[in-house]
Amino acid sequence: MSLVQLYIPAEVAQRCVSELGELGKVQFRDLNPEVNAFQRNFVAEIRRFDEMERQCRFFKAQTTKADIPTRTLATSSTLSRARSAQEIDELEEKLRFHEERILEMNSSYETLQRRYLQLTELRHVLRDTNVFFQQVSFCAESRPSEEVDDSAALLDNDVEQQAYNDAQQVHLGYVTGVIARSRIQTFERVLWRSLRGNLYMKTAEIDEAIVDPDSDEMVEKNVFAIFAHGREIVAKIKKISESLGATLYSVDDSPDKRRDALLDVTSRIEDLNSVLSNTNQTRRSELLDIAENLAAWTTIVRKEKAVYHTMNLFNYDINRKCLIAEGWCANNDIPLIQHALKEASESSGTNLPSILTVLRTKKTPPTYHRTNKFTEAFQNIIDAYGMARYREVNPGLFTIISFPFLFAVMFGDIGHGFLMFLFALYLVLNEKKLSQNKGEIFQMFFGGRYMMLMMGLFSIFTGFIYNDVFSLSLNLFPSGFDWPSNYTSADAVQGTPNGQVYLFGLDPAWHGAENFLLFTNSYKMKQAIILGVIHMSFAICLQVYNHIHYGNKMFIWLEFLPQFLFMESIFGYLIICIMYKWSVNWWELDAAGNHIHNKPPSLLNMLIYMFLSPGTINPEEQLYPGQGLIQTILVLVAVVCIPWMWFAKPYYLKRKHSEHQYERIDTNDEEPPLGNSSAEVANDDDDEEEEEFDYGEEMIHQTIHTIEFCLNCISNTASYLRLWALSLAHAQLSSVLWDMTLKLWFNYTGAVAVIGLVVGFSMWFSLTCFILIGMEGLSAFLHALRLHWVEFNSKFYYGDGVPFEPFAFTTVLEAADN
Repeated sequence: MSLVQLYIPAEVAQRCVSELGELGKVQFRDLNPEVNAFQRNFVAEIRRFDEMERQCRFFKAQTTKADIPTRTLATSSTLSRARSAQEIDELEEKLRFHEERILEMNSSYETLQRRYLQLTELRHVLRDTNVFFQQVSFCAESRPSEEVDDSAALLDNDVEQQAYNDAQQVHLGYVTGVIARSRIQTFERVLWRSLRGNLYMKTAEIDEAIVDPDSDEMVEKNVFAIFAHGREIVAKIKKISESLGATLYSVDDSPDKRRDALLDVTSRIEDLNSVLSNTNQTRRSELLDIAENLAAWTTIVRKEKAVYHTMNLFNYDINRKCLIAEGWCANNDIPLIQHALKEASESSGTNLPSILTVLRTKKTPPTYHRTNKFTEAFQNIIDAYGMARYREVNPGLFTIISFPFLFAVMFGDIGHGFLMFLFALYLVLNEKKLSQNKGEIFQMFFGGRYMMLMMGLFSIFTGFIYNDVFSLSLNLFPSGFDWPSNYTSADAVQGTPNGQVYLFGLDPAWHGAENFLLFTNSYKMKQAIILGVIHMSFAICLQVYNHIHYGNKMFIWLEFLPQFLFMESIFGYLIICIMYKWSVNWWELDAAGNHIHNKPPSLLNMLIYMFLSPGTINPEEQLYPGQGLIQTILVLVAVVCIPWMWFAKPYYLKRKHSEHQYERIDTNDEEPPLGNSSAEVANDDDDEEEEEFDYGEEMIHQTIHTIEFCLNCISNTASYLRLWALSLAHAQLSSVLWDMTLKLWFNYTGAVAVIGLVVGFSMWFSLTCFILIGMEGLSAFLHALRLHWVEFNSKFYYGDGVPFEPFAFTTVLEAADN
């Protein structure tokens, strides 16, 4: 990784930065950290593109609202050419023109829609209130007229009598209008309580839903007519109606005038329908034209906005009329960057070249790991824990093998691994088509398709080792046990070793045996310890590469060696004893020629008494000759390693400091990249000063580190027992599922057996996919993740680096889409 300085002429700055954005190989530094964001050189341009981006979002909202699909760009490389100033001006004018057109048509359409709403409601009011007035007229003709006191309450007469009273006799007023159906009950209750029942109200439902122009939602409404006497009461009704969102319409009490008004309103609605249809069609045609180019416009605007945001990080040299930029890039990418700058200068038609200079600096570079679609998922697992320091040992390389293998140890089954492999293989073979699916959960599985492919393959491998396929076994090779010729599954017999060894994996004779669980329990527990100790020992060894790279070779003797000796003198010795115990034949022949199984010593008791009574071995528990002396030596080595880890490193650092030769561990004094002796020296004034050495603080830190390492050697080794526990749980759950869904139907015959097998197979396959592969697979994945993050990475990995985040249009566009 190199720190480069760019001198870009102002005339070609936009094109050069655009080319670098397409290339995506440079991470620019902010050379104006003290300058406010609103006081930088290209604020006006950014505001201009902000406005253009707002217009694009407005067009997107309008096309979505009109159910018009936006045409997507054909490829990611589309529009990779930098736009000239004239093209940007034309695009800005085009966006402004389309926005004005759409706003004008929206305003016109909304006005017409409101008018259409009013006419539609008025038509229903005229039609429904005509029935109310006819009822009044009918009552007036069927009853003799009589004098009624104006001051009498409406409740003093019944409804029919009140309808009979003529408007000229009691000066009866009325209010007509439309109100939302959801508010009609509240409306009636408020009127009744406010006017104390001095009203007569009639309502009718409108049989069609009416579109609200404000929200574009369908609203169900009712027509109402309220009769009351007295001007003050009528005015009060109008105020209450308007406060509850009702729309009032004046209706003439003359039947002829109402009929003429209804005909006129119907005619106007028909004319307005035609105008609305034409306006909507014109607006839709405009939106269709916009939708064809909207994706391209949005991409151009976002790219240009990102370009000027990046240019705001540069310094502007007024005298030389050029922009000065600094950024990090990979050494191998420098020729590509120079070529991109040259192409940008040539395409602009100017002879002013851009100059790239490699700087010598003490700044810590960002960390960049080159990945492809296969290694990306594994590297993401490590990056989620922490980004590596610059040139620190990257655990992602080893994770490609260790992660799927540890997963498979817990998930080992030929059938389940094969189903997972098929699912991952489908994702891999159809990755181009499936990459268009933007679902968040699906993208998690799709991004880890190659990881699942490896996990499935390793699960098949460990499934052959366990000889387990959907909880059943395979008899591929001759068994190592002999059975009686008349043996049946109901007989309690014991197999006799025949001197042979099953060629690969677990002997199928163990499946179905009474002591099968005892055997696999012991085997998988010891296997987990062996794998765990090897995994952690390898992690400790990786410290050596870090110490050598960072110039701390003395730490190999002060830190790595005591840690390695402490680990191997206890747990390395344990796994050697496990493998030795496995290699010894504990079967003997008695005088009659029968096989006798001698009970081997317990390794757990051996490890406990190794510290409680070093050098003392019970003859009945002795594993090999000379065991006591070797264990005494190993205990002494482990005890000596504790003060070695505790005091040696702080004392060495103190002596180095007193001799003015102490170097910080984090300092990286490398030669300038590319071996360029003429490289300029970067300004490192903003680098942090080295902290003053404090021996007491270093002792406290080393004490914590020593105690943590010693305790973690025990707890982390025990943590690998999850490999044993989950493997047993997965096998037993698979066996129970087989017995409860399919195996029980094998005892039936006829139609019951057929139906039962169909139902049982459906249940077995569904539960296998969702529980054993889905849930158990996720559980094994999380446990394997924990083993890498905590037990493996903690032994050597700092994970406090800064990620390399180059300026790239692909990243900008993805972030904008999200």
